[in-house]
Amino acid sequence: MPLLTVLALMALPFVEVWLMIVVGGWIGVPWTLAALVSLMILGVAVLRRTGRAFREVVQQADEAMRTGEQPRKGLLDPLMLMAGGILLVIPGFLTAAAGVLMVTPITRPALRWAFAGWAQRRMAKMQERVEEEFTARGVNVPGQDGPFGPGFTPGGPSAEPGPSTDRPARGGRVIQGRFEPDDET
Repeated sequence: MPLLTVLALMALPFVEVWLMIVVGGWIGVPWTLAALVSLMILGVAVLRRTGRAFREVVQQADEAMRTGEQPRKGLLDPLMLMAGGILLVIPGFLTAAAGVLMVTPITRPALRWAFAGWAQRRMAKMQERVEEEFTARGVNVPGQDGPFGPGFTPGGPSAEPGPSTDRPARGGRVIQGRFEPDDET
């Protein structure tokens, strides 16, 4: 998949130039240049307007993190507006079409839904990979057999009726010892 993405990004300028030539043949060179310049001006206006809103959203998210609350506004809409503005500023009709899709309020909820679905699938794949890697290395995967691993007793080892050293081997080295506090007062 990354190779396909790299090839698509390498082909994009050639496709954009070809599309500009085709559109220039249909409507004429002056109108094509006027369309490209007007799309760039629209992109700059979107970026200026979004910059202020993005700063406010980031400040609110920062304040919510400091207080330990959930942020009221999401960051996805301002990010989509900024990406759409950047795509509008880049000269070309394909990038402008993608930018208009991101900037238009009607299409943004559909893009948000698609991105959320993609992000959930991606996170699930990453979690599966991490769990497989942990399992392959013999490490207890969080969430399996309780949050603290197999054989965990809530009261600690002293709450067990039997010897506290009967624990399953997990790999690694265990050093037996005891703790003696300093009596410096």
